[in-house]
Amino acid sequence: MEWLDSDTFALFGVPMLIFLGRMTDVTLGTIRIILISRGLRRVAPLVGFCEILVWLVVLTTVIEQLDRPLNFIAYAGGFATGTYVGMLIESKIALGLLSVGVVTDDDASDLLARLRTARFGVTQFAARGLQGRVRFILTIVPRRDLDRLLDIVRGLHPQAFVTISDVRAASEGYIVEPPRLTQRMLRTLRK
Repeated sequence: MEWLDSDTFALFGVPMLIFLGRMTDVTLGTIRIILISRGLRRVAPLVGFCEILVWLVVLTTVIEQLDRPLNFIAYAGGFATGTYVGMLIESKIALGLLSVGVVTDDDASDLLARLRTARFGVTQFAARGLQGRVRFILTIVPRRDLDRLLDIVRGLHPQAFVTISDVRAASEGYIVEPPRLTQRMLRTLRK
């Protein structure tokens, strides 16, 4: 354990631990915020507990060694990296629902048929835009299915105007169901 007291460890090891700790706590914070926004009430406080515990350890280490500028750089770098890693993890787990609106030319029958064949629930509205008659297509999809939906839209109507919004809750209607295990887990976590 002599290496823990060495100057080399103090110069390089401590900043690396600060960087990794800060990255971890900010990643957890990003995930906690995402869980809250998705209504997952049971797991968010547990993630928050771990987040603050790691943050306290890192902050204590930085404050104890205020004479080392590399520790501050490690702290800031860990924050930036943690933000990125948190967003990356969120995009991989893809929790929640999205509302996707597509505005396209008046004849969208090919797009509607293809979306329905792909098992997306769609509602269409006749509308009028700057250039005349258009179709507004609305669908609510699990976040994990967004790329598949956009591939269909871009493949058939590359000039379509597309809007994407988070949906906090949806009921009734037709939404492609997530696997049963995931549904059960989400219901349990939302209680």
